[in-house]
Amino acid sequence: MKKLGFGLMRLPVLNPEDPASVDVEHLKKMVDLFLERGFTYFDTAWMYNDFESENAAKKALVERHPRESFTLATKLHSAFFKTLEERDKIFNTQLEKTGVKFFDYYLLHDIEDASFKQFEKFDCFNWLLDKKAKGLVKHAGFSFHDTAELLDEVLTKHPEMEFVQLQINYLDWENEWIQSRKCYEVCVKHNKPVIVMEPVRGGTLAKIPEEAEKLFKAAEPGLSVPSWAVRFAASLPNVMMVLSGMSNLEQLDDNTSYMKDFKPLTDEEKKLCLKAADIINSQIAIPCTGCSYCTSGCPQGIAIPQYFSLYNDIMREDMEQKGFSIISTKYNVLAEKHGKASDCISCGQCEGICPQHLPIINNLKKVAERFEV
Repeated sequence: MKKLGFGLMRLPVLNPEDPASVDVEHLKKMVDLFLERGFTYFDTAWMYNDFESENAAKKALVERHPRESFTLATKLHSAFFKTLEERDKIFNTQLEKTGVKFFDYYLLHDIEDASFKQFEKFDCFNWLLDKKAKGLVKHAGFSFHDTAELLDEVLTKHPEMEFVQLQINYLDWENEWIQSRKCYEVCVKHNKPVIVMEPVRGGTLAKIPEEAEKLFKAAEPGLSVPSWAVRFAASLPNVMMVLSGMSNLEQLDDNTSYMKDFKPLTDEEKKLCLKAADIINSQIAIPCTGCSYCTSGCPQGIAIPQYFSLYNDIMREDMEQKGFSIISTKYNVLAEKHGKASDCISCGQCEGICPQHLPIINNLKKVAERFEV
């Protein structure tokens, strides 16, 4: 397989404020072009696009293309089952929603300390192997969001897992919390191929500070800024696939153009990425990837990722001393339709499901202090 995968998490939508309003007709065009250019890997999950991603995969992909022409992956997240029976209920519903008879890749989703305990409690590793033995799953693995030490423990205890999905990008490569490099090295140690998620850091590495952008444009004027992020991840020898959550045809056209005949970065180009990371890290206030896991269960309906994005933007502008910003107006417009940041009741559900382990409650207080004057 070519190394670029289509992450069905940030799909095109008809209503920007409703992730479930997937623009299926636009998605069909994207899927067709993706396959036409020789790419085959599609990645979805139970809760993506407010539980609509798997349905969209059926309409845009499964119902319109031969099963042998594509590879489909989906996942089981620990937040959505509390009994042994619920594991199978979700899995069987996923088969119905996607319209396939088997999944090429199936993942235990978002393993970290607490979820690992739950997956163990409900014997999910053996459960997944049973699905594989029955032909319902071709390859069994897991996605991971925790320390390299825990990853080593999981792989030591479960060598039967065939692959690991990791958050890897040049911004997080040396991050002591995400531990991209350290986790990657654990996978190499255990001889497990890696699938990369968040190579563009939820879009953060598509829109970077001017100083960092100039570095890339000086080196390769014809390549897009996000291409450096995707190619950085794909250049790692133990990486088998890099997922990109593409939201429109333009993004897909760009990604497939340079990944069709992929050439790994040189050592000098890798150093350039890490130099850009230093510049970017100095200007990011809240390292949110915009996955929106936190929003579906928020009792106050707070637009958490959008508020964090606006906060990062306005803090960057404050650093550049631009004065008045339209960003404050954008916050007020969003707040009219969603809960304000100050409406947070500190229930903690968002922090329990955040794969980045962000202190969301405290960050919302920062947002409120900045925008709600």
